[in-house]
Order: sequence, then structure tokens, then C-alpha cells
Amino acid sequence: MINNPQNHNDKKFVPKRSDSFGHNHANPQPHQTSRSFSATVNHVNTGTKSFVAENLNKPETPKKNLVFIRKGQSSHSHSAQNTSHRNAPKKHGVRKVTSEFAAKKEQIIPPLAAGNIRIIPLGGVEQIGKNMTAIEYGDDIIVIDAGIQFKTEETPGIDYILPNTKYLEQRKGKIRCLVITHGHLDHIGAIPFIMESLGNPPIYTREFGALLIKKRQAEFPHLPELNIKMIDKNTDFLPITQNLKIKFFGITHAIPDSTGVIIETPFGDIVSTGDVRVDNVNGVPKEKEFEQYKVFKNRKVLMLMMDSTGIEKPGWGISEDQVIETIDNVAKNVPGRIIIATFSSQVERVLRFIKIAEKYGKKLVIEGRSMKNNMEIIKFLKLGDTKHIIPVEEMQDYPPHKLMMLATGAQGEEFAALMRMANNSHKYVKLNKTDTIILSSSVIPGNERSVAGLKDNLFRHDSKIITYSDTDVHAGGHGKRGELEWIHKQIPYKFFMPIHGHHYMLKMHAELSISNGAPRENVIVPDNGSIVEITDGGTKIKMLKEKAPAGIVMVDGFSVGDVQEVVIRDRQMLAQDGMFVIIASIDVNTGKLKKSPDIISRGFVYLKESQDLLKNTRFIIKKTIEEGAVGNPINFDMLKDTITDNVSRYLFQETAKKPMVIPVVIGV
Repeated sequence: MINNPQNHNDKKFVPKRSDSFGHNHANPQPHQTSRSFSATVNHVNTGTKSFVAENLNKPETPKKNLVFIRKGQSSHSHSAQNTSHRNAPKKHGVRKVTSEFAAKKEQIIPPLAAGNIRIIPLGGVEQIGKNMTAIEYGDDIIVIDAGIQFKTEETPGIDYILPNTKYLEQRKGKIRCLVITHGHLDHIGAIPFIMESLGNPPIYTREFGALLIKKRQAEFPHLPELNIKMIDKNTDFLPITQNLKIKFFGITHAIPDSTGVIIETPFGDIVSTGDVRVDNVNGVPKEKEFEQYKVFKNRKVLMLMMDSTGIEKPGWGISEDQVIETIDNVAKNVPGRIIIATFSSQVERVLRFIKIAEKYGKKLVIEGRSMKNNMEIIKFLKLGDTKHIIPVEEMQDYPPHKLMMLATGAQGEEFAALMRMANNSHKYVKLNKTDTIILSSSVIPGNERSVAGLKDNLFRHDSKIITYSDTDVHAGGHGKRGELEWIHKQIPYKFFMPIHGHHYMLKMHAELSISNGAPRENVIVPDNGSIVEITDGGTKIKMLKEKAPAGIVMVDGFSVGDVQEVVIRDRQMLAQDGMFVIIASIDVNTGKLKKSPDIISRGFVYLKESQDLLKNTRFIIKKTIEEGAVGNPINFDMLKDTITDNVSRYLFQETAKKPMVIPVVIGV
């Protein structure tokens, strides 16, 4: 449900929480290279289309691809993820690192007893994003989803946050498959970073998800080939092992081929809905919803795991048909251009927009890399008629009232298409008062300031702005409380474990289950790494006191791991109070300063206006060195620590700030 970055051009790409997951967040797909997909596809159902990689790989100059290069892999086949990588050497070694502290924290996990079923949410139950759950029985493990989370205020400067897969890595010989519920990045984004360490198990998914996985995998041509098996939602239970079978069932979300997953065990079914909503009209589910959940008639559901993202919103969401009807009426009557900004991951809505443009004889322009990437897949699968789509360069050849544009950037991403239009930096689009701009998306928590800035810039052009807060132009991809309650009534489960959301969302969802009649002892609210076991032949459930490794794992430039925790703390400190660097040269024979120490400050105080502070600081440094630079040889480590302590104390007394003090002491 988080969403993805959209269009970044030549600036540093900073993913928003929105575009990353196409839910009420969006799912911008990262930039693609023009390489062929590194994946083998096996069609489990003969009715599925075969995939031709060449059709999806039209040459395109990559902009800001994340660079993830093994030792010896030439970097010229990638575009840097951010500007700091552009001057990097041609060869890089990706560091997969684990901090010594994290290793010491690991608990000894008891082996799985015979006949028990172990369920471990490795991500997605304390945050929005990085969804991943492992189901273990006997000597077999099935993994559901492998998503990423985009950076938060607590993780400045990193690229992505991954689920902690150490538990799986230590048992990769038991992993039989990875099952993907749909193609949003919070469900597939971690695949390039973890599959090799998990033994590269087969991936079972629907067709649209498979194509998105391949598109993303094309950015990492050095990685082993993926073994993707596409399954039709009507395919019967597929035996994965002697004791475990899987089946997909249709659900409603915001992207084609969204599915829930049923894992059949000897004691009953483990069901995961994935991200889910209920298509309805004024709180009455459509007939297709009843059809989708008929699969559970006469099934013994042992455990239900269900999306909790929308639990705090009461009632039912508006229907997608209502959204389309509203936008259709706007498109019919606008005097000039109509520009619609939405999540690129809202593919089903985008398909309806394509039809609206065709209906009113408008040429359609697609702006934003993630939107263009998804359009390539739409064309390949022939999901819609795209003959009226034109490149942005040809817009001037048509009158304004004959133009519609679909753009990324509704979350205020700095370099996305809509923001560039708003701040007059778009090469081909200059907004004017005859334009109508529709923000067909909600505001993702955390993006309020950037969206407000976007609106400010848009309104300066006197264009007509329509948002979801004043008009029905957006329906979320996650069911509200009323929708989730209806789903509970369609699936007769014994045990319930809410997933996909912050802890408070899971708690609220657990209370909903209990209020609907589930015994409190049968409802489990997990944390990341919690080990839940169903025991005694499927009659009891418990949570072990031990936990699987759940420390934060980050993609930060060329390194992947959890050792960056101290780095993140340093970045937070630098962002808060800045840095104060001291450079002092010492005569090793006398222990005296060779000259007055140099001081460099960034983000702390303006040095030219702080001469008294600098004068007193230099005096403290001199006094500290003269008292501490004794002995032969001089203990430079102890001396630097003392300088740091004394200077930090003084700066705090004078400014009430705690900059990062970095002493550089040179013996001459």
C-alpha cells in the first residue's frame, strides 16, 4: 500500500511513501533499463498468454535506476540512483552487511515441532509496506509477498527498507516457493534484493504481477534468472509439496490480477487476502464480490490473515464506478485541457481514463516514467485501445479541448511530472487558466506538506483544481471498516491474524474480529518477527516468546543490511543540529598546538557572526590539548574523546544545540 516514485528526470530521486505502493498510496514503478528481462516464465494454466520480453523493452534512456551491482559487474549498464553515485568508480562491490550488535541480539529459536504450523510475519505488521509472511510446516516453507517500504523521517537518505529475511536465509533449503498477491512495490519490490540469498525459489503469481516483476528485474541484469510461474485465478489447488497446496482467489484492489492466496495444510486452510477492498454501490457489494468469496463454501479455514490498512475509516468506500462517472462528466464539459494526476499503480482506473479520452475524441498524453512503464504492459496485454495516445511533443498540434493527460506526481513529488508543470519547469506543458487539473488520489500520511506545496503552485496558474476532498474523484484501494467486516462474514475462519498496517490498525482489526464473534484467544496481533504456531492438530494457537530477526534492513547506495543503524542515527543528528569539525595540528615532541585550530561548521551556526563562540571554543581546544597531550607516545584516541566532550558541553551551554563534534588531531 505504500506507493512509488514517479518521474525523476535528472535530479536526485527521493521516493515518496505514496508512489510506492499504489494503494491509497501509489505504486510508481522504478525506472527501467532497455535490457531484456532476466526471468523464465512457466505457464501453469494453458489459457495464459505467453510472454515476449522484447515487446516490453523498447530502448529508453534510463534516468535514476537504483544501482545494485555485484563485485566485478560493470556499472555502465546502470543509471545511478542518485547524483552522489555518478562519479563512482566503474566497478562496485555491493556490501551485504550485518552489524555485530544485531547478531548478538538474535535469539535461539526452537525447532518446529512435528504437526505444528508456524506463521511468521517478517514485515508489514508494524508499518505500511515491506509485506512478507512465511508459512512453515514440516520441512517446507511457503513465503507470501516480498515488498519494500520507502524511507521515512526516521531513515533519512536511504533508498528502501526491506523485510528482515535472516530466518529464511538460515532455512533456505526448506523454501519451496514465493507467492505474490499483486504487483505493487510493497509486495514485489524486495525480490531483486533477497531472491538470491533465499535460494532463488520459484515465484507463483498472476500475469500482470509477473510482468511487473520482470520489468523491475530488468534493472538487475547481473542477478540469477527468476523462475516465474503464472497461474490463472481459476486454476485448482496446485500441490507445492506433499502436505501443502496453493490456490489463488479473486479479490478487488487497485491493480489487475490482484488475488488472495489459500494455502491448504493437513489441518485446514491458511488464507491471506493480500490488499483488499469491496466494490459496492452505497454499501451493497456487487455480485462479483459474492462470486469471488464462494470459494470458501465448504472449506475449512484454519487461519485468516487480512489487510488492515483501512480499518480506522468507518463505513464503505465509494465505488470505482462513481469515480469514473464524476471524471467522465468533468471531461465532457471542460473548455480546455484536462490533466489527471493519479497513482500509476491504479491501473484499472487508468484503463477507464483511456476509454474516457477515446469517448470524447481526445488525444491522450502519458507523463511520468512509472505511468509509461505500466502503459507498456497495458499495450502488451491489449487491455485497452491505445491508438489515440500521442507523445507529449505533439501536444501543440491539437487544440486544448482535444487533449487529456495522465500524469504522475499527485503526492507532490519534487521532480514528478505534475510538480514540474506546477513550477513551470516542464519542457512541454505550461499551465493556464483554461486547464482543469484533477488530483485523483488521496493524501498519503506524511505527504501533507508536499501536497499543500503542489496545490499552492497549481493555484497560482488560475487553473481549475479538483481534489478528492471536494469531489468524488478517488476511491481507495483498501477496504474501510464496513468492507472488512463484510469480508469477515464471507470467510468462516477459526483463527485470525490481522496484517498490513501499523500496530494500532492491527489492534483495531483484531477488535473487529472479536466483536463479530471470534474468541479473543483465537485472535493474534503480531509484530515483525513474531512466531505464531498452530498446535494440537489445528485446535490451538500461540505466540512464542522468541522472535525471528526483525531488525531494520536497508538498501543504502551499494550496501544492503542492518549495520547502518548507527549511520542513520548520525544522519538524524546532522539533520537536527549540524556538524562542528575541529582540525588541530600538534607537535608530538612538545604536545603543543602548531597553530590555532581550524573550525568548520555546517548546519550549526554561521561562523562569521559567531566570532566570540569560535574564540572561546579555540581556547577550550587549546587548553584540552595542553592538558591531555602528555606521555610518549600521545594517546590520540583519548585526546579526541576529551576534545569532543569538552567542546560539545560548551556548545550546548552557549547554544542549547548538540552538533556532531568531529575532532581531527594530526601529530606533526
